[in-house]
Amino acid sequence: MSILQNIRQWARRVKRDAVTLWFACRHPGTSWLPKALAAFVVAYALSPIDLIPDFIPVLGYVDDALLLPGLIWLAIRLLPKDVLAECRVQADDWMRRGEGKPRSPWGIAFVVAVWIGVGVGLWLWLR
Repeated sequence: MSILQNIRQWARRVKRDAVTLWFACRHPGTSWLPKALAAFVVAYALSPIDLIPDFIPVLGYVDDALLLPGLIWLAIRLLPKDVLAECRVQADDWMRRGEGKPRSPWGIAFVVAVWIGVGVGLWLWLR
């Protein structure tokens, strides 16, 4: 198996696990901590705005390549096994039907709020 195929499989697993977390946020068997982390990860993953914009050299891709997969891994590890199995089946069905990427307006709001906070913080610090 080539490196390119390995990367494609890894990317598919990350995408499936992000959709799995989307279903886990709504699952009644998910406790509050995994649900809160999953909601944060899903909101960030599905937001069309990055916390670190991609045009910033090197750092722009850190969130896509390291931060997001790491947060997905952590959220998946915190889910109960039965909830994880059920939500993965739902995610596989969702992806097989080609429903497209779920959207999160809360994710957009979160990222915009963080950037506003950073801007205000920098302004206050420099003032």
